[in-house]
Amino acid sequence: MTFPTYRGNLTWLQERTILLTRHGSHAYGTNIATSDEDFKGVCVPPREYLHGFMHVFEQAEGKDPDLVVYDIRKFMRLAADCNPSIIEILWTSSEDWLHVEKFVGDALLDERATLLSTKCRHTFSGYAVSQLKRIKLHRRYLLDPPKAPPTRGEFGLPDRTLIPADQIAAANAAVEKKLAEWEPHFVEGDEAAKIATKNKMAAVLAEIVTNSEDTWSAAARSIGMDDNLIRVMQKEREYAARSREWQKYREWKENRNEARAGLEAKHGYDTKHGMHLVRLMRMCREILERGEVVVKRPDREELLAIRAGAWTYEQIVEWAEKEDAALDDVAKASKLPHHPDRKKLDALCQRIVESMI
Repeated sequence: MTFPTYRGNLTWLQERTILLTRHGSHAYGTNIATSDEDFKGVCVPPREYLHGFMHVFEQAEGKDPDLVVYDIRKFMRLAADCNPSIIEILWTSSEDWLHVEKFVGDALLDERATLLSTKCRHTFSGYAVSQLKRIKLHRRYLLDPPKAPPTRGEFGLPDRTLIPADQIAAANAAVEKKLAEWEPHFVEGDEAAKIATKNKMAAVLAEIVTNSEDTWSAAARSIGMDDNLIRVMQKEREYAARSREWQKYREWKENRNEARAGLEAKHGYDTKHGMHLVRLMRMCREILERGEVVVKRPDREELLAIRAGAWTYEQIVEWAEKEDAALDDVAKASKLPHHPDRKKLDALCQRIVESMI
């Protein structure tokens, strides 16, 4: 077994790793000359980690090259939720497998389809939408960056707040509690669908309320806050939000990767984010329509062209928004179950663990 360099103190890690594969751009086939190598795997920790309390293990990590090896129990939990970077581990090409432990590693691969469900609609496309949000935010930073940190005076606030900090905290806590009561609790057993429903409801509420009556002030009024206090606290919230935005902008400007900054400067947006966005949404569609995760990309050349700037900012946004909307119908037509068979997967996990003790 060829094991990437690991400099940690888990001397048992290599011998108890049941599956190890290349991951990331080399597994997708979208690697370029400067791409780092990534490896991910699954292991069964020794007996003392399973039965005792002194030893705790969830994952091991290494650098140069990047390496992550997950405890099989954590891996199964994440895979059952169709976490993209986890589920991919079982669907890489056999040419990228560094090690598959006989029987136990094979058993994990044999049941990989059991882990698939329509939850991917919310996980794969959810990751993609996150990429789109970053693309839009960073483009705004490029075209219309904040010029200076906000001042309290801009929001009609005195130099120091007139409301004691503990009262502000208590009031905010009360409003947040009320907002939590409005969250949907009717989508049972599917956290991904619950999150999606919550996001859609938030969007609807945002359209319904007026500028002076947003969801926060509506919740504040419902618990008896008077209008004067609501106005002051709204201004404090707006000032705090602008301060956070300024801080995020400064951190982005000071810490962003030099190569990514070059892509943004040349093409007007982070084309690497754009490439991953397209890959994730296409993989989502493939899972829903074909019941398989296509890691080694047949559209490699097009993805690399997107990374090189073949699609404009407007094209990437338009494509992503249309595809995200279309995936709702694809998910409805999918033959995949809404949830994986967790009992079957739990039994598999138990068998693998017991065979390694």
